[in-house]
Amino acid sequence: MYKNYLKRILDIVLSVSILILVSPIFIVVYILLVLANKGDAFFVQQRPGKNEKIFKIMKFKSMNDKKDINGNLLPDAERITKVGQFVRKTSLDEIPQLLNVLKGDMSMIGPRPLLVSYLPLYDEEQKQRHNVRPGITGWAQVNGRNTISWKKKFELDVWYVKNCSLLIDIKILWLTFLKVIKRDGISSDTSATMEFFTGN
Repeated sequence: MYKNYLKRILDIVLSVSILILVSPIFIVVYILLVLANKGDAFFVQQRPGKNEKIFKIMKFKSMNDKKDINGNLLPDAERITKVGQFVRKTSLDEIPQLLNVLKGDMSMIGPRPLLVSYLPLYDEEQKQRHNVRPGITGWAQVNGRNTISWKKKFELDVWYVKNCSLLIDIKILWLTFLKVIKRDGISSDTSATMEFFTGN
């Protein structure tokens, strides 16, 4: 009942309420990123959603597109602008995903939508993370985010899919709030973002 119906209603109510509440912040961050990135404030990329259906995720763009002499993008840590670093640490970069929630591509809570190129790399257990809508935050995010291994991240994702409930979602929202306040788990040990998944 909750997973199939009530969760979607709560997604709509929460996303609309938060969008109204943070609209002034949205506008300020947008303007600052346009200036910092010289014209581009949004990051848009294809991601797999529920049942592996592809959609376009929206985030505030925290990194510029600077490249080396060979035309390759510089490492993440070298491309994050000062504004982008603040936006990432405070998780403000996730705000545009509220629009994805409204459209029905995502949920407030669920496994994070990862790269389309990862789809052939999952084993049968890991594929279950796509049995629900991906989320802005999730069980893996409040249990390590970018500081845990891919194996552990997928285990946490699948656990959530199998145990999703209103009480667990409330717990995740509360823990997410605490994580954002503490700015905890933003980076892995070796990168400004999570390293690429290369398979099991």
